[in-house]
Amino acid sequence: MRRIASHYALVNGALKRGIVVEVDDLGTITRVSQHDNIDNIASVEFYPGILIPGMVNAHSHLELAYLRGAIAEGSGFAGFAREIGRVRGNYTTEERLHAASVADSEMWHEGVEAVMDIANDDLIMPIKERSKIEYHTLFEVFGLNTQSCDTHRAMAAKYHNSDITTHSTYSLQDTIFRDIAQEGCETLSVHLLESDDETLLYHKSGSLWDWYTRMGWECDFLHYGSPAKRISESVPATRRTMLVHGCKSSKEDISLLNNHFDIHPTWVLCPESNRYISAIKPPVAMFREMGAKLAIGTDSLASARHLSMVGNMRLLGDVPLTELLTYATLNGAKALGIADRKGSIEVGKQPGLAVISGIDFQAMRLTEESESRRIL
Repeated sequence: MRRIASHYALVNGALKRGIVVEVDDLGTITRVSQHDNIDNIASVEFYPGILIPGMVNAHSHLELAYLRGAIAEGSGFAGFAREIGRVRGNYTTEERLHAASVADSEMWHEGVEAVMDIANDDLIMPIKERSKIEYHTLFEVFGLNTQSCDTHRAMAAKYHNSDITTHSTYSLQDTIFRDIAQEGCETLSVHLLESDDETLLYHKSGSLWDWYTRMGWECDFLHYGSPAKRISESVPATRRTMLVHGCKSSKEDISLLNNHFDIHPTWVLCPESNRYISAIKPPVAMFREMGAKLAIGTDSLASARHLSMVGNMRLLGDVPLTELLTYATLNGAKALGIADRKGSIEVGKQPGLAVISGIDFQAMRLTEESESRRIL
């Protein structure tokens, strides 16, 4: 039995003082209590900072860890897409496996408890299956010339917590996109509105349209009129759905999709990746104003300097700290469908525990010195 405390703890959606969390040898929380003076309680481990449940990285591409630093910052959306295709074949299997293993370890020690990981093949699946982190893997289907997802289905069938998903609203033709969107019970994860070019494509302009035209590729889905409308007219209202990036979302897009789904979709923000590729920021204030459900992802080391959840939280700007911490914990757990076990400090759960230090307690804000480390 361990008794763990900090200056503050994230409990029931609030930052509370005097909290002691008791856990058994299996990591199950057996008691959460509040005290006026923790010093009077025997055998309490005290960690300066804020005690939080293990974090949930709602969008990652662990398999791309070997591309750390391989693509220059500021390449832009279409440029990044072209570059990743050009460089990804330049590395050995051993390099890919080693990089994934290192990145997995970094996330674990920061306090990441679960990850929604996007995959193109199953090379690193043994690493994820051995990991202390709970991975949920979605094998993403993409390519305007792709006619079948049988290979992806076969890979997903081999592994626990695995399914298939669509890559985006601009990279699959209509029939296969709709088929994937309407099947499966795992969360659907779609890259959406990361750049203006996605919307411009539906109006036959922009860099994506120019690229596709040069390659002789045709799109049979432009009649939807916009990426958001393609989602609302293709994905069942009952499907648990994550919409990733959303940097170029409008109020109309958010409203349309919030109203379409029976349970609001989770918009997964990856601000470090957006900064790295195009120096843009997700419209956090607008999402909050519209009542959008938000979670946090790290994307990949091909498009980010780091996989730090705290680093990504810091980039979201002027958001109350309690909200930020909820994005990184409970909201991510809900998006993955694991909130009954993870994402919050509650009796009976095994959420893992981490402590964030370097907090400006007067303003209750993260600072440049803020960092997280796992303690359970």
